[in-house]
Amino acid sequence: MSDQHAFETLAIHAGQEPDPLTGAVVPPIYQVSTYKQDGVGGLRGGYEYSRSANPTRTALEENLAALEGGARGLAFASGLAAEDCLLRTLLSPGDHVVIPNDAYGGTFRLFAKVVSRWGVEWSVADSSDPAAVRAELRPNTKVVWVETPSNPLLGITDIAAVAQVAHEGGAKLVVDNTFASPYLQQPLALGADVVVHSTTKYMGGHSDVVGGALVTSDAGLAEELAFHQNAMGAVAGPFDSWLTLRGIKTLAVRMDRHSSNAARIAELLVAHPKVTEVFYPGLPEHRLHEVAAKQMRAFGGMISFRVEGGEEAAVEVCNRARLFTLGESLGGVESLIEHPGRMTHASTAGSQLEVPADLVRLSVGIESADDLLADIKQALG
Repeated sequence: MSDQHAFETLAIHAGQEPDPLTGAVVPPIYQVSTYKQDGVGGLRGGYEYSRSANPTRTALEENLAALEGGARGLAFASGLAAEDCLLRTLLSPGDHVVIPNDAYGGTFRLFAKVVSRWGVEWSVADSSDPAAVRAELRPNTKVVWVETPSNPLLGITDIAAVAQVAHEGGAKLVVDNTFASPYLQQPLALGADVVVHSTTKYMGGHSDVVGGALVTSDAGLAEELAFHQNAMGAVAGPFDSWLTLRGIKTLAVRMDRHSSNAARIAELLVAHPKVTEVFYPGLPEHRLHEVAAKQMRAFGGMISFRVEGGEEAAVEVCNRARLFTLGESLGGVESLIEHPGRMTHASTAGSQLEVPADLVRLSVGIESADDLLADIKQALG
């Protein structure tokens, strides 16, 4: 499959040639742990043990690489498993990482509670400001980590600008592209060294599978990551890989609908008297709207907003929603609502990354926009 094809075509075909034995148009689920060898060391297609490689996972990994425009993709059991592998590959005791001041709570927990125990230092910067990132660089900085759009405040980082800052400082730029998906944004083309995904979210898209991914254009780094993926073993299983591939086939059409629905809801929230602030990069008043418009195809399905009345009012909005299901995670076809301070970002309490107590986060699904608007109106009272 040529990488010159359009995204929608790659999503359906890359890594997924019809099965040579049966002609099946969908890659089989190779639910197998080991493989017969033709003599000692005589591997058929390079497969010996499914932790090291599995044909269903290979199909997913080839697809991920094609969608992000990378040389190699690697699939993991979860997004945090992917992050863990990446950090163990890139960092050694005594190294330093710059992380964003608006990061997913699980990522923050990994740095604050796990990576720091290895003797790795980290500091926080506003990644929307390249100068702020530059100010945090140290001689031992090896990684600059960003999310764009960020979770949960939908901050935007100018990927090309921060890539230049990181590389001038001798560091690699890692971009968590989960909120955008490769359909809306391709960080490697803008200078990032590695892209991270929780494929649980928009890539899978149906709230029925947990997974993670890394994609890079650096062949040498890809080999190191693959070594650590095998050595550490937190790989995506064959059925999870198959489910993720199934979801990816409709990624483009889903993201178009997520984005259009979210845009309408953002407009409603901006005009609502009980909403004090709306975080959505598609709004012209978003302070980095122009940067987002430059590097994104559309603005995605995630919205956060603050409400009058503080924390308890925000919790009540979450509890009153009906079509928006109260739940963690995001990126599925169904709409979700949550209170980040008590749910996904509870681990940031008391830190530089603590989220506002009156914040509500929406993952806008692909239901009827009119129905979703009506639900938000009644939830706000």
